Amino acid sequence: MAEIKAEPALQHHLIVSEPDISDQKPLKPKRVASLDIFRGLTVSLMILVDDAGGEWPMIGHAPWNGCHLADFVMPFFLFIVGTSIALSLKRIPDQLLAVKKVILRTLKLLFWGLLLQGGFSHAPDKLTYGVDMKEIRWCGILQRIALAYLVVALIEIFLRSAQTKDVTPGRLSIFKLYYWQCSDYGKSFTVSCGVRGELDPPCNAVGYIDRQVLGINHMYQHPAWKRSKACTENSPYGGPFRNGAPSWCHAPFEPEGILSSISAILSTIVGVHFGHVLIHMKDHQTRLKHWILMGFALLILGIVLHFTHAIPSNKQLYTFSYVCITSGAAALVFSAFYIMVDIWDIKYLFLPLQWIGMNAMLVYVMAAEGIFAGFFNGWYYKDPHNTLIYWIQKHIFVGVWHSRRVGILLYVIFAEILFWGIVAGILHWLGIYWKL
Repeated sequence: MAEIKAEPALQHHLIVSEPDISDQKPLKPKRVASLDIFRGLTVSLMILVDDAGGEWPMIGHAPWNGCHLADFVMPFFLFIVGTSIALSLKRIPDQLLAVKKVILRTLKLLFWGLLLQGGFSHAPDKLTYGVDMKEIRWCGILQRIALAYLVVALIEIFLRSAQTKDVTPGRLSIFKLYYWQCSDYGKSFTVSCGVRGELDPPCNAVGYIDRQVLGINHMYQHPAWKRSKACTENSPYGGPFRNGAPSWCHAPFEPEGILSSISAILSTIVGVHFGHVLIHMKDHQTRLKHWILMGFALLILGIVLHFTHAIPSNKQLYTFSYVCITSGAAALVFSAFYIMVDIWDIKYLFLPLQWIGMNAMLVYVMAAEGIFAGFFNGWYYKDPHNTLIYWIQKHIFVGVWHSRRVGILLYVIFAEILFWGIVAGILHWLGIYWKL
């Protein structure tokens, strides 16, 4: 099982306020509570959109172009990973030791990512767990996070010697840290269908590369585009394909594929920059000015690119406009939490989210990946579908509200998210955290 240690996971310590020079006692470093809460919010959003998105398609993934609530989850994770990289590696001056820690954590993420590709299946007479290696999905959420973490963390380690310890005053001074990190992204790809730069589902470079490298058996078999109007009359809900639906409606697509994961690294880089601001800029006002201005700039740029049809926002392709919209949103959400929690000190309002954020891996595996629910679904009375979870949903939530949509939404909020917030709070009280 995972390593259990009595210390917080993904430590990110630093002083978030100026020390009082009249006080001779050294201040102990403390966690950035707003980052824990943001992480807890992101895990909670993942549970919400995964378990309630079927009844509320407007919060599920957009079938193709567009940006729904679920489409913010992955970029938020990557943004948080980037911020944590800047804060955690700051405490490891030895380069070789830092590289070893980064590689070890990457391997752990890959291990859990592949392990969780196996899933519970509810056969008529028993509960089974496993996956056919001929059809295992090589890519996934933790695999994408592992790749982004590895690349960005190694860049941070090997190039941080070029960074200055403190930033001289000036609006653009923080960007001087990155003058050595420029690269050329001006490459183009020609896909086999003969259309250059095509972004539609049946013909784009992202899907073409994944099909050629991964193979269709190892890709995600239930892409969001199957809920599109071109595929089903029940759109935006899922359902049987319409007569004459395009052949690509039946095809798999990997939303965490190779080319899109390279683009996803940009979300992590934005997070690293916010971590650098937190480290090098010493007062709240300067930090917030930088974060909020950059957040609005990214958000506006992404919206303009999307609605002018220059570059549509697309989570599956991880387009540049999608990076801008989601990174800008992450910047503004993080800034809001920073104001309310680290400045105004009203963290008690967000304690369940903070506890989830401090034990994010545990809640992700047990709740978001459905391991806990899958275990309880293995115990039933007479009928395999007559489980404890089904009974709670039907009699406590759906039956009371006389609406499956409302009942499922409330079940996810209270019986899943709040429940795991309380569990994480008890583990925090006991000093138990799941570290990678």
